[in-house]
Amino acid sequence: MYGYIIRRILLMIPTLVGVALIIFVLMRMIPGDIVVLRLRGEGGAQVTDEMIATERRRLGLDKPMWRQFNDWMLGIAKGDLGTSMWTGRPVIEELDNRFQLSLQVALMATLVAVLLAIPLGTMAALRQDRWPDYVVRVFSIAGIATPAFWLGILMILAFLIVFKWMPPIKYTPIWVDPVANLSQLIWPALATGYRYSAVATRMTRSAVLEVFREDYIRTARAKGLMEHIIINRHALKNAMLPVITVIGFEFAFLIGGLVVTEQVFNLNGLGKLFVSAVGTTDYVLVQALVLVSAFTFIITNFVVDLLYAWLDPRIHYR
Repeated sequence: MYGYIIRRILLMIPTLVGVALIIFVLMRMIPGDIVVLRLRGEGGAQVTDEMIATERRRLGLDKPMWRQFNDWMLGIAKGDLGTSMWTGRPVIEELDNRFQLSLQVALMATLVAVLLAIPLGTMAALRQDRWPDYVVRVFSIAGIATPAFWLGILMILAFLIVFKWMPPIKYTPIWVDPVANLSQLIWPALATGYRYSAVATRMTRSAVLEVFREDYIRTARAKGLMEHIIINRHALKNAMLPVITVIGFEFAFLIGGLVVTEQVFNLNGLGKLFVSAVGTTDYVLVQALVLVSAFTFIITNFVVDLLYAWLDPRIHYR
């Protein structure tokens, strides 16, 4: 097991290097020049070729691509993600509060999804083709069909019209003021978690129904085991494998994929920063954001694989 963990950790390095190389090349294939955008934004149309060349030298864009990539990778090895070409601030500072916000929303949405999906999906499977099953199906289909940002708009309108209240606009870390933090982030977490739970609920229902048809479940019932023991010890553990896969994938997506939802709730998270960085052709910031997203997916898949072995003892890693 420990050998598997070490090998997986070591494999993360070439994976991240490959992602870094791909995004580095693709960013430089995108039409547009950040130097021209910056100078024309600051000085209008009176921009000479000499000014552009000077700014390119300052940003290091006059170097060969292999040299730029080498300098960038050496900086990452030292813990330096570079400096934003648009704002001039270190990328670490640009990511600091935004990553905290996005991570907290993702964790809260995942918690909401798990608390809804597993009990509802299990109940629907146990009451297949009865009214609880139909209610859960309606709940899950409505969640899949309802975009999180639209549900967020309805929430905000309800707050304004019914309660004459708006969630706080300024982000406050949870360790500074838990009440202010939760009063701002609980609503995007609920809006996102509802849709997230709808997918996981349907997956849980299908997985539990499939497990209930296995021979070992019939054998356990034939031995006279109590139903809750059969469900908790035998059925749910085996049924959770595909559900955990879905939950892990959705969690990694939520870290940087809530662009429209962040806009609706006025959250300055990674998704909003991603769009801004692409719009300004900020090479360094986009590259850092892609690496953060890739690292999140890699770590999430790694944790999911470890959970597989914990839930199903038949799985061994060699």
